[in-house]
Amino acid sequence: MDSSKIVEMIIAEIRETVPELADEPITGADSMAELGVDSIERSEVILATMGKLGVKIPMVQLHGPKNIGELADLILDKSAG
Repeated sequence: MDSSKIVEMIIAEIRETVPELADEPITGADSMAELGVDSIERSEVILATMGKLGVKIPMVQLHGPKNIGELADLILDKSAG
Protein backbone atom coordinates (compact mmCIF):
# COMPACT_ATOMS: atom_id res chain seq x y z
CA MET A 1 0.00 0.00 0.00
CA ASP A 2 1.26 3.45 -0.80
CA SER A 3 0.19 6.94 0.13
CA SER A 4 -1.58 7.63 -3.18
CA LYS A 5 -3.87 4.61 -2.66
CA ILE A 6 -4.75 5.90 0.81
CA VAL A 7 -5.48 9.35 -0.66
CA GLU A 8 -7.89 7.67 -3.12
CA MET A 9 -9.55 5.80 -0.25
CA ILE A 10 -9.94 8.98 1.82
CA ILE A 11 -11.44 10.86 -1.13
CA ALA A 12 -13.89 8.01 -1.77
CA GLU A 13 -14.91 8.09 1.90
CA ILE A 14 -15.37 11.87 1.77
CA ARG A 15 -17.65 11.50 -1.26
CA GLU A 16 -19.67 8.80 0.53
CA THR A 17 -19.86 10.62 3.88
CA VAL A 18 -20.62 14.06 2.42
CA PRO A 19 -22.85 13.46 -0.62
CA GLU A 20 -22.82 17.12 -1.66
CA LEU A 21 -19.11 16.68 -2.47
CA ALA A 22 -19.72 13.65 -4.70
CA ASP A 23 -19.15 15.61 -7.91
CA GLU A 24 -16.57 18.08 -6.61
CA PRO A 25 -12.93 17.80 -7.67
CA ILE A 26 -10.90 16.65 -4.65
CA THR A 27 -7.14 16.08 -4.53
CA GLY A 28 -4.56 15.17 -1.92
CA ALA A 29 -3.69 18.87 -1.63
CA ASP A 30 -7.19 19.69 -0.35
CA SER A 31 -8.02 20.13 3.32
CA MET A 32 -11.18 18.44 4.56
CA ALA A 33 -12.00 21.56 6.60
CA GLU A 34 -11.67 23.76 3.50
CA LEU A 35 -13.97 21.37 1.63
CA GLY A 36 -16.59 21.96 4.32
CA VAL A 37 -16.26 18.55 5.99
CA ASP A 38 -17.11 19.04 9.67
CA SER A 39 -15.27 17.42 12.57
CA ILE A 40 -17.74 14.55 12.97
CA GLU A 41 -17.62 13.79 9.25
CA ARG A 42 -13.80 13.95 9.32
CA SER A 43 -13.79 11.38 12.13
CA GLU A 44 -16.15 9.14 10.15
CA VAL A 45 -13.94 9.41 7.05
CA ILE A 46 -10.78 8.59 9.00
CA LEU A 47 -12.35 5.68 10.91
CA ALA A 48 -13.83 4.20 7.72
CA THR A 49 -10.49 4.51 5.92
CA MET A 50 -8.63 2.84 8.77
CA GLY A 51 -11.26 0.11 8.85
CA LYS A 52 -10.76 -0.62 5.17
CA LEU A 53 -7.01 -0.70 5.71
CA GLY A 54 -7.38 -2.95 8.73
CA VAL A 55 -5.36 -0.62 10.97
CA LYS A 56 -6.11 0.86 14.36
CA ILE A 57 -4.49 4.17 15.18
CA PRO A 58 -5.65 6.34 18.10
CA MET A 59 -7.38 9.41 16.67
CA VAL A 60 -5.25 11.68 18.85
CA GLN A 61 -2.22 10.53 16.83
CA LEU A 62 -3.85 11.68 13.60
CA HIS A 63 -4.07 15.39 14.40
CA GLY A 64 -1.79 17.80 12.60
CA PRO A 65 -1.95 17.02 8.86
CA LYS A 66 -2.89 20.09 6.84
CA ASN A 67 -4.40 18.23 3.89
CA ILE A 68 -5.57 14.83 2.66
CA GLY A 69 -2.14 13.90 1.32
CA GLU A 70 -0.45 14.60 4.65
CA LEU A 71 -3.15 12.59 6.43
CA ALA A 72 -2.55 9.66 4.07
CA ASP A 73 1.21 9.87 4.71
CA LEU A 74 0.61 9.89 8.47
CA ILE A 75 -1.76 6.89 8.33
CA LEU A 76 0.76 5.01 6.20
CA ASP A 77 3.60 5.86 8.59
CA LYS A 78 1.62 4.93 11.73
CA SER A 79 0.33 1.69 10.22
CA ALA A 80 3.80 0.61 9.13
CA GLY A 81 5.51 1.40 12.39
